[in-house]
Amino acid sequence: MKQLWKNFKDVLKENKGIFSIGFGDSIGKFISAIFWFVLAGLLGPEQYGEIHYFLAIAGMGQIFSLLATSQTITVYAAKKIRIEPTLILISLLSGSIAFLVIIINFMRLDVAFLVLGFIIIELSNGVLLGNKKYSDYSKYFLTQKVLLFILGIVFFYAFGIEGIISGIALSYVPYVIIIIKEFKKTKINFSLVRPRKGFIVNNYFTVLSGSFGSQIDKFIVVPILGFAVLGEYALALQIVLVLSIGNNIIFKYLLQQDAVGIINKNLKRMAIIFSVVITCFGVIVLPAIIPTLFPEYEKTVDAIRILSLVIIPEMISLIYTSKLLGLEKSKFVLISNIISTAVLIVGMITLGQIFGIFGIVVMVLISTCIQLLILIIGKKRIERNLNYERNDED
Repeated sequence: MKQLWKNFKDVLKENKGIFSIGFGDSIGKFISAIFWFVLAGLLGPEQYGEIHYFLAIAGMGQIFSLLATSQTITVYAAKKIRIEPTLILISLLSGSIAFLVIIINFMRLDVAFLVLGFIIIELSNGVLLGNKKYSDYSKYFLTQKVLLFILGIVFFYAFGIEGIISGIALSYVPYVIIIIKEFKKTKINFSLVRPRKGFIVNNYFTVLSGSFGSQIDKFIVVPILGFAVLGEYALALQIVLVLSIGNNIIFKYLLQQDAVGIINKNLKRMAIIFSVVITCFGVIVLPAIIPTLFPEYEKTVDAIRILSLVIIPEMISLIYTSKLLGLEKSKFVLISNIISTAVLIVGMITLGQIFGIFGIVVMVLISTCIQLLILIIGKKRIERNLNYERNDED
């Protein structure tokens, strides 16, 4: 145990940059979680589910519009290829189309603006992380989460449930500063896109297929089980999102390192151990606390137990994904996302109708494990091909 603790301290000393990301992400997501927990108590399962349904619509608009993903920008910014403003412009133009589509189809201006907010934060985070501006990343992230809490609650009491999404959308305004700075710093240059279109397009579809699975579940749950069950499911996801904060922090840090060829085995090893500890907390401790905090959300307890098991395969999947994206080899990441999403959709539709929320969360776990298996196979194949290429050169 002493040796494990010593190894943990050594890893932290070697990776000081992770503190800046970790501080901002941890505090910011904690504030965000408190906001959503407060809303869950104020609204009840059905109205809470309705809010998340509209958030899913905005999320769908974002993932289809974000042609230049956060990961793509992080990789090229780390490699000092000044393509960011061009990619940002392309994504904002496609986001404008999504903006109009949502207004025409849903007549919701707040949801349309939320799409632009989602796009801007993703692009900005890619720029900040790729340029190792970890401190700025934390400052902006924390600012947005504080505004989320304040504006979301104030708009709820001022305008009712209809004002919540408007408050959330306005919380992303500070990130506009980063976008403006990028346009001022570097000229638009479409010639930089052409030789890199393969990676850009592959990574777009990779993120699209992965994010699609995280949004489509809401559209499956509502017609099968209703808004109330979606509210319970959304609360379980929010709690597990808090538990998986460490996973996302480590991925954001590792991606920049993998992009420039830095191998960080110690951090990856400690990350997996940490995810095991968090999973045990979610399976054993949380089910005893949740009924006291949220008595209206009865079915959330079992859902949290199962979803907590997702944290371990998710952490390992993110480690493999970071490595493959750093090598600009996104093919297997794309394949893993497509297959796992297809399994998730089919499983949710079938098991959801039979077992309700239990069947839905079980499919989330199964699809995550399938995604990990494909990434492991893909990494081994790519490493084997690279070894063949080196041998041929010798």
